[in-house]
Amino acid sequence: MRRSYKFLLRPTVRHAIALTTCLDDHRTLYNAALEHRRTAYAKAGVSVRYGEQSAELKYIRAEDTDGQGRWSFSSQQATLRRLDKAFQAFFARVKAGRTPGFPRFKGKDRFDTIEWPRDGDGCRWDSQPEHPSATYVRLQGVGHVRVHRHRPVRGTVKTISVKREGSRWYVILSCDDVPAEPLPVTGKAVGIDLGVASLVTTSDGDPLDNPRHLAVSADRLARAQRDLARKKRGSTRRRKAVARVAALHAQVRRRRLDGAHKAALALVVGYDVIVCEDLRVTNMTRRAAPKPDGEGGYLPNGGAAKSGLNRGILDAGWGVFLTILSHKAESAGRELIAVNPAHTSRTCSRCGHCAKENRRTQAEFACTVCGHIAHADVNAAINILRAGLALREAARAA
Repeated sequence: MRRSYKFLLRPTVRHAIALTTCLDDHRTLYNAALEHRRTAYAKAGVSVRYGEQSAELKYIRAEDTDGQGRWSFSSQQATLRRLDKAFQAFFARVKAGRTPGFPRFKGKDRFDTIEWPRDGDGCRWDSQPEHPSATYVRLQGVGHVRVHRHRPVRGTVKTISVKREGSRWYVILSCDDVPAEPLPVTGKAVGIDLGVASLVTTSDGDPLDNPRHLAVSADRLARAQRDLARKKRGSTRRRKAVARVAALHAQVRRRRLDGAHKAALALVVGYDVIVCEDLRVTNMTRRAAPKPDGEGGYLPNGGAAKSGLNRGILDAGWGVFLTILSHKAESAGRELIAVNPAHTSRTCSRCGHCAKENRRTQAEFACTVCGHIAHADVNAAINILRAGLALREAARAA
């Protein structure tokens, strides 16, 4: 199986300057290649491909030995492939009839990652294996940078990426042939219902709390945003204020990720079969569509309530949690089943009656036929578990 490892870098001042310069040069290459494609098509109707731009790269490096020539050829090819993928995605969206979104030029805040496609080609993981206590990664043009390796790396390192997040630098390893680590069999199955009040409610009736990290940090973020709004654009104070806002958002993101890992691990350790909803979080968190009244205005559409719900869903991090849960389940040898979530919250888990009136409130479920009363999320989780087990039996029978 494949796994990614993310470690914090401990660069010196010289390393940090070199990493920033390397990132800026790769961004310049990306923007120049984008301008090349735009100009060629606008002036001559010619579509420029990755192969042509990659072939020209050696001449660019030869003419700019103190600039582009300092960095790894393979990493620059990866940057050109990144642009090519952006164009492929653009044409795929056009073909599908969706909003295209033409590839954009990258500003300093929109280009934060450099990739080396192969370990040993312009980069080297664990470049000083003889060091007794520290791990280093060597990057062409930068040097040996110390890595805070907080866990062992398993498998074969294939690609290495360096990412800037605020004032921090991270190295990301993509490894193949990572051995699975199966956990002891428990003989238990569980259905889980995702929510805002509780991040997860299991069919056994056990809720996992939703820490609401964004809501907890809302006051600090509001103060930082107000402070940012008072700063003059282009000033040093504004750059520092932007960094403070970014640091607060990064802290919220790390806390949410940590909570998702702990919640997913608790489920993977306790159950052999986990059944979840096949949610489309992006579709669920779209803004409410406006309703014109025909007189130049708009009708009420519940946009304020929908915005609050969207904020709660995104703060809970359903998408992140489900992704982490699938990775942990695969590594631990657990079975993860995704089912259609339609009507699971309206169907009685005792008699099977489905009606909107069964769901009295957000937390209360009372069947209008058999009188079954339960917590709404627990009732939904039981329905999810049954649907998943039915899919499992159908797949085995086939």
